[in-house]
Amino acid sequence: MIRERFAPSPTGYLHLGHAYSAAIAWRSARSGAGQFLLRIENIDVERCRAEFERAIYEDLAWLGFSWASPVMRQSERSSAYAAALEKLIDLGICYPCGCSRKDIRQSLSAPQENRPGKSPLRPTATYPGTCRSRSMRGKTDEDAIRINLNKAFDLLGGSSSIRNLEWVETGVERKGVHRLDPEFLESLHGDFVLARKFVGTSYHLACVVDDSEQRISRVTRGMDLVDSTPAHRLLQELLGIEPPVWHHHPLVRDENGKRLAKRDDARAIRKFRDDGLCPTEIFKLSGVPQL
Repeated sequence: MIRERFAPSPTGYLHLGHAYSAAIAWRSARSGAGQFLLRIENIDVERCRAEFERAIYEDLAWLGFSWASPVMRQSERSSAYAAALEKLIDLGICYPCGCSRKDIRQSLSAPQENRPGKSPLRPTATYPGTCRSRSMRGKTDEDAIRINLNKAFDLLGGSSSIRNLEWVETGVERKGVHRLDPEFLESLHGDFVLARKFVGTSYHLACVVDDSEQRISRVTRGMDLVDSTPAHRLLQELLGIEPPVWHHHPLVRDENGKRLAKRDDARAIRKFRDDGLCPTEIFKLSGVPQL
């Protein structure tokens, strides 16, 4: 049975791109007599607001979607994230990091060569490994926790074994079987954050843990998130989680080719509702035929 999920963050009103993504996931679930689940990704406590969460439920119901209850809310899942993080720490592949964004920018702009974590492909895009030598015993409340990719690769048998880790993509732009490329992952993300300070998790860790808990078999999301897949596949292998099938769909864009964002209120579903449009017209505007 196909289990799909739609996982918005309540940091703004849903727009046409969300309608498109939810419709693709909904149709996938219904085509296989499966389930469509809703998850509220609200770990960003500084930006998430209750009014936006209420609007998510209202707008989706108005569009004609229904979902299984109860709705998973990430703000209620701290114990699950802590357990997964502890498992990764016990594997010896994590370290604390006290670097601010400013620290990282300054380190990346420094002239020294061959600094830890520097990628020949994207030399200024990833964390430079400043805190990689630190032990978890020295962690403070001001620290985030990062994964040491080199140790993770070694734990799983080295680069040759990493390249055997596969996943299936059904999206039109990436359709086929993919293998994890350790060099590409390192150039793309570096030693990515597993838990932000004062939060206890990150998007990557929470997403992997939640998809497993909800037994998601197919992940439908926009192409803007396709680069997260290698990091998620690695975490799934480390945590003993079976990977889902991924379906990354093209983004809905404005007349200038710019991807839609929540700050673009002119294309918010709520705005179209207030203007008197019906769900059929919303789906037409987003590029999806009526459900």
